[in-house]
Amino acid sequence: MRVSEFWRAVDQVFGEAYGSVVTRDVVLEGLGGRSAVDALAAGIEARRVWDALCDSQDVPMDRRHGKGLAEPRD
Repeated sequence: MRVSEFWRAVDQVFGEAYGSVVTRDVVLEGLGGRSAVDALAAGIEARRVWDALCDSQDVPMDRRHGKGLAEPRD
């Protein structure tokens, strides 16, 4: 998953406004207690950040690729 695909999926699944909040403010324990923004800045793969964010927010599996988006690449 590319970083651009990560941000498209965030917008599609969470919406632009809430997506901005959730990626900045939610602590992802599986990523060393970082936010999604901090994890990406630290060089953690976008796919791993996306999975951790979805897990933390209980996003159903069928919505994890974003509405209308192609399945992200690994």
